[in-house]
Amino acid sequence: MQDGGNRRWPACSKGLGVAAVAAYLPRLMKRQGKVFLVGAGPGDAGLITVRGAEVLGTADVVVYDALVNPALLALAPSTAERIFGGKRAAAHAIPQEELNKLLVEKAKAGATVVRLKGGDPYVFGRGGEEALELADAGVAFEVVPGVSSVTAALNYAGIPLTHRDHCSSFTVLTGHEDPTKPDSAVDLGLLARMPGTKVVLMGVERIDEIARRLVEGGASAKTPAAMIQWGTTGRQKSVSATLGTIGEAARKAGITTPAITVIGDVVSERKRLNWFETRTLHGRRVVVTRTREQASQVSVQFRELGAEVLEIPTIRIAPPVDMDPLVECISGIGEYDWLVFTSPNGVVTFFDYFFKAFKDVRDIGNVRIAAVGPATAAKVAEFHLNVDAMPSEYVASKVAAAIGAVETIENLRFLIVRAEVATPELPRMLEEKGGIVDAIACYRTIPETEDLNGSAASLAESGADWVTFTSASTVENFHGRFDLTELRRRFPGLKTASIGPETSKALKALGIAPDVEAREHNIPGLVSAVRKAAGVR
Repeated sequence: MQDGGNRRWPACSKGLGVAAVAAYLPRLMKRQGKVFLVGAGPGDAGLITVRGAEVLGTADVVVYDALVNPALLALAPSTAERIFGGKRAAAHAIPQEELNKLLVEKAKAGATVVRLKGGDPYVFGRGGEEALELADAGVAFEVVPGVSSVTAALNYAGIPLTHRDHCSSFTVLTGHEDPTKPDSAVDLGLLARMPGTKVVLMGVERIDEIARRLVEGGASAKTPAAMIQWGTTGRQKSVSATLGTIGEAARKAGITTPAITVIGDVVSERKRLNWFETRTLHGRRVVVTRTREQASQVSVQFRELGAEVLEIPTIRIAPPVDMDPLVECISGIGEYDWLVFTSPNGVVTFFDYFFKAFKDVRDIGNVRIAAVGPATAAKVAEFHLNVDAMPSEYVASKVAAAIGAVETIENLRFLIVRAEVATPELPRMLEEKGGIVDAIACYRTIPETEDLNGSAASLAESGADWVTFTSASTVENFHGRFDLTELRRRFPGLKTASIGPETSKALKALGIAPDVEAREHNIPGLVSAVRKAAGVR
């Protein structure tokens, strides 16, 4: 038995027959594991490379560091094992030697392992040590470079690393050398006499000593300097001073690790180039509670305004418990005069089931379509259908009036597509006007309890400035998971934002009046309400 005419199967070469071949195949076909050392970037989740995101999407195991943005963990499959291997100063979740062994063991067990490291794996990240361990163990690996804080944190603080008017070179050094070394590998006296920008990583605790030795080596104490904490994230904070005063200035500003220090004339450009920290919601932490699939629509708008966003989905969409009524209504769709959608989720799930029964959108017949608001209407438009009625105030109870403005409701047949648990107002109002109504559930919302990106743990530990709610179910499920009343007691500055009246009712049922309610009951309206309440135009 030949493989491609070049190689004989070992079992057959010994004349062991079909049974022996069958026993040999599992060993032959055993999956070979591989480790990807991936640079996660400096903190802003959007700065991971395309290749890094691609690799994360294939992971069986993700081992991530403390400085990795937890939002990146959501790029891995939900089935992937997530292991915290972070290190902060002397506190190591997993000692480096054990972590190296873990990577080898997981790969040899056949797993695709992503070792997710802050910044770039080979820039002061011990990635080289991990790669050598893998190479010595005969484990296949690939290094995916990442955006380093050396460049990114300075960019986000308005400081060019090099500039024709100031310098044409730069030096990067660690402020946290291996404590077991008998002598320092960094000659600060020599560095003091060298031209160009100097960037110090991980040197918060030693910045006074580093600055003193640079001055003693010949650097001017008046050289501009800056320190940037949590660079490129919504928590970024920075302070400008001089080489002689940067330590004191950082302490007064409350800057702690992780931070990066930059020394050089380029710091003087910060006043004109500081684009990131001047964004309208910079320094605010906003919780987004929509489903995992929908969260990005809200998150991107808050991030564009500079907020740190915690995506904590509180609900996920599931099929209704009883599918028979929905199947029956879709089969008889031609009997209805109006198809009424009360949410974007209703549109998506309805047409998902509709196209399981029909192959052509024209099979929907001559039915007219009503939508509760522009977001729902936009979803309808994705199926190349027009909305015939939409209220100016985007609440379900106003839909009946909008339909009545198009034609008389009496004796017309309505199919209302909605969630399994929904307000009875709209069906009641249509029936009071003489309509014949079938209110059918095409989906149900169930609590989301997974914390794939670590945001729930971060909220419980550190709180937030705002929690945004886009439906009554997000309120109820968020409260069920966190106890909103207790959360507000622990973090008195926590505010709530509601997308509209129905959502506000759910908050008031908990004894909590929303701090803001969107004037326009859609996502842009919600974002605008938070922005206005935060005191920015």
